[in-house]
Amino acid sequence: MIPQHHLPADIERTSMQIIAKELEERHIRIPRENLAVVKRVIHTTADFEYAETLHFTEDAVQKAIEALHNGATIITDTNMALAGVSKPGLKKLNGEALCFMADPAVAQSAKESGTTRAVAAMHKAAKEYPGAILAVGNAPTALFAIAEEIENGLRPALVIGVPVGFVNVIESKENIFAVCEKHHVPAIVAFGRKGGSTIAAAVCNALIYSAAEMLDPTARGWK
Repeated sequence: MIPQHHLPADIERTSMQIIAKELEERHIRIPRENLAVVKRVIHTTADFEYAETLHFTEDAVQKAIEALHNGATIITDTNMALAGVSKPGLKKLNGEALCFMADPAVAQSAKESGTTRAVAAMHKAAKEYPGAILAVGNAPTALFAIAEEIENGLRPALVIGVPVGFVNVIESKENIFAVCEKHHVPAIVAFGRKGGSTIAAAVCNALIYSAAEMLDPTARGWK
């Protein structure tokens, strides 16, 4: 069997064309401003259910892109998600991505408070990077912590809520989306059980590529 394509750029372009075609065949219409995010997540997972479960607050993508243009920092809840975020794209935007999960001070704070490191990490992010993009792909406790911070006045540039699992996952997503809508905080949330660090990174990258005009892989130096 001869592969259809060999080069990464051709593979990605063809994949995106297939996704667009299948969305049309499934009669799924995605608002234009959200399409890059939805397609990137489907490209990452081959799961078209995300076309239905990804929810966006009003103008969330536009506001996130504006924040990235202004050099917003991305804070992830796992080092896996951090590893997947495009560093060349962020560099072009004068931004950075961070994760505090391995920070000894975060571990100590979690121990003293009797909570998870994810909670302590998000409280640290709220204090030190109040205007950051907060990307949660693993820990629902992190979303509850962010919701608490928002209720207390935090206004992040964007909350990405896509943790995966069975315990507190659905509730944390529904809660953060409602809190973000209430306080006019931009949010992108994958309702239901599905998600993960790869999804958090995919959402971040769709936003980064959109902001840096790198949606086409050749703009990322691919051939």
